[in-house]
Amino acid sequence: MGQPTFETLQYAVEAGIATLTLNRPEKLNAFNTQMMRDMIAAFDVTDADDEVRCVIVTGAGRAFCAGADLSSGAETFDYERRPQDREARTRDGVQRDGGGLLTLRIFDSLKPVIAACNGAAVGVGVTMQLAMDIRLASNEARYGFVFARRGLNPEAASSWFLPHLVGVQTALEWCYTGRIFPAQEAHERGLVRSLHAPDELLPAARAIAREIADNASPVSVALTRQLIWRMAGAAHPMEAHRADSRGIQARGGSPDSREGVMSFLEKRPPAFPGKVSRDLPDIWPHWKAPTFS
Repeated sequence: MGQPTFETLQYAVEAGIATLTLNRPEKLNAFNTQMMRDMIAAFDVTDADDEVRCVIVTGAGRAFCAGADLSSGAETFDYERRPQDREARTRDGVQRDGGGLLTLRIFDSLKPVIAACNGAAVGVGVTMQLAMDIRLASNEARYGFVFARRGLNPEAASSWFLPHLVGVQTALEWCYTGRIFPAQEAHERGLVRSLHAPDELLPAARAIAREIADNASPVSVALTRQLIWRMAGAAHPMEAHRADSRGIQARGGSPDSREGVMSFLEKRPPAFPGKVSRDLPDIWPHWKAPTFS
């Protein structure tokens, strides 16, 4: 598959690992409608490419993403006055939050997603990371859920994601105050997995991606990702049991399962033949996405 090009992103794939680099460094990678479109399209590309086993998201320059692009001034969030942006965010006749359109796309990703937060991550710059699976940070990174200080409310479905990750008390403190806090606090409160020197951040993210790509069945990883995320909102463990059972039934007789067992017994690296585009079973007949109205 050829390498796609995007206006606001750099996209590269090396040895099964796709790296998406937010690329508006002169604007501290501020998020605009084009970046929303580009990121959603990039996840469509990674899902469709069986050679991609894992996705890393990082930022160019000294910021990860400094939040929404405020160059429109007081009308930045007034999409009624900005028809082009309003159209890009409208689904089924309803105006939607652009950050939420992105996080819901990341939620549906068939590939694991690692955030390598290299600098400031404010507003949507941090809320987009909540839908990613593993978050690493430079020890120079800073975070801020600044919405109340801009006369807004949390967006990008962060009112669901953030309490799941750090608990209600921390989520409310960060969102009530809107203060900027250091990477150390983000680590201590469970928002990020680990802190790294700036030049060690991407190598650390790639090491985790490499562990996944070299040792795990891509189809099993895709199923696991959806099980963990979707079951975070389940009303009862029986929902997880039903989904797990369908998955085990579908995967137990697969070539991947046979290869996983035999490579272990023969003490050799696995060579899983399964393809996400072809072999991902549907284990969700009981599960329906909520409708938006």
